[in-house]
Amino acid sequence: MLMGEGVEWGLHCCMALAWLEDLAPISTARLAEMFELPPEYLKKRLQPLVREGILESAPGARGGYRLGRAPERITVMDVVGAVEGRTEAFRCTEIRRRGAGALAAKSEFAEPCGITTALRRAELAWRRELAGQTLADLIAGAPANAPVRARRFYEGLAG
Repeated sequence: MLMGEGVEWGLHCCMALAWLEDLAPISTARLAEMFELPPEYLKKRLQPLVREGILESAPGARGGYRLGRAPERITVMDVVGAVEGRTEAFRCTEIRRRGAGALAAKSEFAEPCGITTALRRAELAWRRELAGQTLADLIAGAPANAPVRARRFYEGLAG
């Protein structure tokens, strides 16, 4: 499955928001500046996270973003699903029933074919792996100085 960069931006922003939680809400402009992104671009990438309750958004001059729930309750799959959607990567169209398969007895198609079974099994394993990793796990695996570096950079930003 191909994931867009919105997943990466979403996860990095969630980590930064966790590290800066005591300063929240963090404005779109300052969060975008931390990652050298245009604010409108980042805002569009974060909107699905707000809709899913992963982030909270406060409007106004003193508004911005904060985590919508504790890092232990946000999985990587939550972010992937919010950004990329929750549709299955593989959709069986029963191509085996076309051409020569059209002549086969219906009983031959009672069970899913091996291709469908293999691809669905692989996707399920992928989803389970992402659902088993939380934002807290990513934070714990980050370099020890990452939170301090993020805070210093944030505090050095204008305005």
